[in-house]
Amino acid sequence: MMDRVDCVVIGAGVVGLAAARALALQGREVMVLEAADGIGTGTSSRNSEVIHAGIYYAQGSLKAQLCVEGKRRLYAYLDERGLAHRRCGKLIVATDAAQMAALQGIIQKAAANGVDDLVLLSAAEAQAMEPALRCVGAVFSPSTGIVDSHALMLSLQGDLEHAGGLVVLNSALDRAACTQEGIALVAQDGTELLATSVVNAAGLGAQALALRFDGLAREHVPPSYFAKGNYFTLAGRAPFSRLIYPAPEAAGLGVHLTLDLGGQAKFGPDVQWVDSPDDLVVDPARGDAFYAEVRKYWPGLADGALIPGYAGIRPKIQAPHEAAHDFVIQGPAVHGVPGLVNLFGIESPGLTSSLAIGERVAGLLASARASG
Repeated sequence: MMDRVDCVVIGAGVVGLAAARALALQGREVMVLEAADGIGTGTSSRNSEVIHAGIYYAQGSLKAQLCVEGKRRLYAYLDERGLAHRRCGKLIVATDAAQMAALQGIIQKAAANGVDDLVLLSAAEAQAMEPALRCVGAVFSPSTGIVDSHALMLSLQGDLEHAGGLVVLNSALDRAACTQEGIALVAQDGTELLATSVVNAAGLGAQALALRFDGLAREHVPPSYFAKGNYFTLAGRAPFSRLIYPAPEAAGLGVHLTLDLGGQAKFGPDVQWVDSPDDLVVDPARGDAFYAEVRKYWPGLADGALIPGYAGIRPKIQAPHEAAHDFVIQGPAVHGVPGLVNLFGIESPGLTSSLAIGERVAGLLASARASG
């Protein structure tokens, strides 16, 4: 006889925990199954820990909507709980005159997404804020910040458990079957559960997991691609108190300077397409290309100052030469399986958007129940 449980969330990253918390706060019984031996060991702990403003995403996209809403929710939550974060702001810098038009475009794109606090700065104004900076102009985003992502995840887990939910570690899922009674889950250790609702928040493994759901049509599962981002850490203290991003170019967002809450600077991430989500070793030789990019806006970067840091993998659903795809939050109205929500391609700004994604998932399942 299978044990019955109301909701099962697969994956205890920041998005899975936020979804589980939202469901538990609706009064539902929630269990989170996590394959690893701790929460947030995947993409959630291998990123820039930046609270994004919602500037770059296509107007009307889920990334734009959920980033802007998520940022508002996240700052309120962090303030309410006294969790470590800093609204340090970000400068997006043009290092030659040809990039100045791009800065105007950024302000317009942000405004279309509801981000109306950006300020266009002259070179002198930007350098007054950050004297070590070299640029011909910049955009200042005051609502960009940084967060201790692990403290955030521990707090979400605490909320979930306070509401009666639980997180079960070392609980990799083997397969699932969509039946009339519910979704039957079989863990790798043989444990069997019958769930009314299941949220697939497995991050890098979400597509591979969805393909093991008997009864979910394969055409609803997008392909998986893995974009590795390498970070290099600065030896010594950075002369910056804000995040520094180059003006976006065709190749991407460039090499950013981001800070942690201790003031330590790191540079990255770059984009390296890899075949495996386990490819996490930083090749020191990749740092060579970082120096020239960083010196465009920080000429004072000393030789030998970049140390291989860490790498993260972005769970992409588009091939290397395709334009970036939007988040996929796929409920029963799309795939026809009652009680199932799949989350695919939840890369940046997933951390910023996590509380908004959690609310969206809980709302999808609530409305599906009401209509079913």
